[in-house]
Amino acid sequence: MTVNITPSGTRGIRVPGVFKKLSKIHPLLYKLVGGRGQRNLVLLTTTGAKSGRERSATVASFPEDENAWLIVASFGGTASHPSWYVNLAKNPAHVLLQAGGQRFRVRPTSLHGEERAAAWKRITAEAPNFATYQTHTDREIPVVRLTRDEGVTASLAD
Repeated sequence: MTVNITPSGTRGIRVPGVFKKLSKIHPLLYKLVGGRGQRNLVLLTTTGAKSGRERSATVASFPEDENAWLIVASFGGTASHPSWYVNLAKNPAHVLLQAGGQRFRVRPTSLHGEERAAAWKRITAEAPNFATYQTHTDREIPVVRLTRDEGVTASLAD
């Protein structure tokens, strides 16, 4: 169970600078409201690959059951991967997920082959914007399964 960093693309959209500022505010809002009203969004907390510091990002999720979620490293169709995806690969043992008011440790796993294809079909049926993101870039957009680590819990104060 690992996250494998797939190759970056050679083309993709450019992320406006304002998006980076908003991406710092959204996790704070998510924490403030405890995820209420954030349908299909989760708060992903990783350990920075370079900094070693805790980083949080809100990401769209596609629940498989009460213990597993799919997330997509689309970054809107840029040529590069989002930082949180690299963090998952570099520090897979230090990943927290907040879904609504619950926060817990998860284990990330990259999906490949037929398993990824089936997940991608489901994701793009539920959220067609992800299919659009794929048209913007030539990299294969990664799909990651997050599985609750039953042996470890985390409080919201962590």
